[in-house]
Amino acid sequence: MKAVVLHAWPLDERMWEPQLGLLHAAGFETVVPRLYGRGPSIEAWASQLLGEIDGQFVAVGASMGGYTALALARRSPERVVGMALLGSPVTADTSERRAERDELIAQLRSGGVPADLDTDVEAEDLAVAQEAIRDRPDSTSVVGAFGGPLLVCVGDRDDVLSVGDAQAIADRALRGTLHVFPGAGHLVSVEQPSAFGDVVLEFLSQWT
Repeated sequence: MKAVVLHAWPLDERMWEPQLGLLHAAGFETVVPRLYGRGPSIEAWASQLLGEIDGQFVAVGASMGGYTALALARRSPERVVGMALLGSPVTADTSERRAERDELIAQLRSGGVPADLDTDVEAEDLAVAQEAIRDRPDSTSVVGAFGGPLLVCVGDRDDVLSVGDAQAIADRALRGTLHVFPGAGHLVSVEQPSAFGDVVLEFLSQWT
């Protein structure tokens, strides 16, 4: 079975390096795509990825990567046999959140990457990705219709997805489960790589 691991913003595919050895050792063919450079639409990213990846797979996505996993499941539910969502709300952005993203996009294009943003991704790539995140559709119905196992991971200090909202996502899914990482913020796989590695391996063991 393939595991398609999808990175968060503003990081890139290298964020998964602590887990890749574990996945390979467990017998998974791991696909680690780069999401930048694919245009300003997560739905288009999903279409591209489905053309690049053969067969069925489990999608593991962090934040922006989780939005991409949901888009993959929307477009090709028969190929996405399982999903793990890390800190990814399934609702569309509110008008207030869209306005915040607009300000960030303008800042990236006028002043470059802010000094406090820990990334070496180019400012324009980050801006286009923010446009894609801003304009993503609501995926609540995707979760409700998804037939495979769905794992929701969240840090109890996540300022993007609350534990309560994460529980609601897991409850909406037909086969949903929740794992809370105490002391972690938004990027649980980066902040607690060992603990997350254990959790994702247990989840993926369903396909070994």
